Amino acid sequence: MNTPSIIFMGTPDFAVPSLKLLHEELGVKAVVSVPDKPAGRGRTLQSSPVSICAKELNIPLYTPARLKDPDFVSQIASLQPDIIIVIAFRILPREVYSLAKLGAFNIHGSLLPKYRGAAPIQWAIINGENHTGLTSFLLNDTVDTGNIIDQFSCDIPNDMTSGELFDILKIPAANLSLSTCKALINHSVIPQVQNDSDATPAPKLFRDDCRINWTKTCSEIHNLVRGTNPKPGAWTIFNNASLKILKTQCITKDIELESGQYLITDNSFLVGTGKGVITLLKIQEEGKPALAISDFLRGYRHAREGHFS
Repeated sequence: MNTPSIIFMGTPDFAVPSLKLLHEELGVKAVVSVPDKPAGRGRTLQSSPVSICAKELNIPLYTPARLKDPDFVSQIASLQPDIIIVIAFRILPREVYSLAKLGAFNIHGSLLPKYRGAAPIQWAIINGENHTGLTSFLLNDTVDTGNIIDQFSCDIPNDMTSGELFDILKIPAANLSLSTCKALINHSVIPQVQNDSDATPAPKLFRDDCRINWTKTCSEIHNLVRGTNPKPGAWTIFNNASLKILKTQCITKDIELESGQYLITDNSFLVGTGKGVITLLKIQEEGKPALAISDFLRGYRHAREGHFS
């Protein structure tokens, strides 16, 4: 076929390498991202990373407030898209995704059907998975249930955070986007139906989901900390204020502490859990910058024993 008409839709930094590679290799006809939003203390309008990249690459950019808006649907239809690619964007309505002649697909941050939902990378770590990956799949009317085109697999090291895993998956996501596009163009796609019985949820994480329950095991708490770092962040109440816990380690020292009981020494911050003791390695007090525990303890002047509430 002639040069395909490719529409790219995405928002965060995670999607930027894919946009760059696709534009370099195949050419992207248009980009769709979210409208600019107020950010920072000055509440100045800020564009999404994908929007910024589109402008740098001189690709036409659309930022509709509503994806079902008839004017937006008409604009996309006028581009006569062969392929629509969605990476970390909004749920695409049938009126839009059905416009793609060869297919509309999403790059999802898990090995579907596991971890369907808005936070697959975070939940894989929270649940202690040691293996995950990416899936390209065809869009349909039900979120994350479309037929699978291709997958990429990788291991999750024991101490890796969700932020680190996001960074590691950026380039494989770009490569998977390109190979999926080429497969659609060459008509070599053999879609595989997902097995719904193997599906697991990965819903959006809210602040209450990230509050630490100290009766859980050391490894469960450690995984919650890793899976919610950098956002939203695992937290507890300490000295009548919120304390975000960013890095931990389960220890094997012969120390007995009750669930939620903490013991602060000159060089460590230990907390009892439902099974085992965890040491805090990096924390962030409310309204203050994140600190390595050694820096926090250097200026600490409060009680050295107590219970988290």
